Amino acid sequence: VQLVESGGGLVQAGGSLRLSCTASGSIFSINDVAWYRQAPGKQRELVATLPKDGATNYVDSVKGRFTISRDNAKNTFYLQMNSLKPEDTAVYYCKADIGYYDGSLRVDGYNFWGRGTQVTVSS
Repeated sequence: VQLVESGGGLVQAGGSLRLSCTASGSIFSINDVAWYRQAPGKQRELVATLPKDGATNYVDSVKGRFTISRDNAKNTFYLQMNSLKPEDTAVYYCKADIGYYDGSLRVDGYNFWGRGTQVTVSS
């Protein structure tokens, strides 16, 4: 199983980006998903979560600006980021709890991480 992020880049303050995270492999379910970020010199921070059957949740600093969503048919989830600020600059990571087959072994849930995508917001 792999998670691959895309959509990062350089944007001016006030602009928008949409990050995507696509899962591939012998997957039979994608449960809770989340986006994290890590700015230089800081700890990794939880940005947004989207449970399989529940409400979204956001860190206070992005509420009203970021939206997490998913497309189960595509095994993909997203982070729409609007009104970006320089303090949003970080490497963004996706995480998903995935049910998958490892040969004949069924694993009902395991947390996988993407490798990260850089988001840079200039002032």
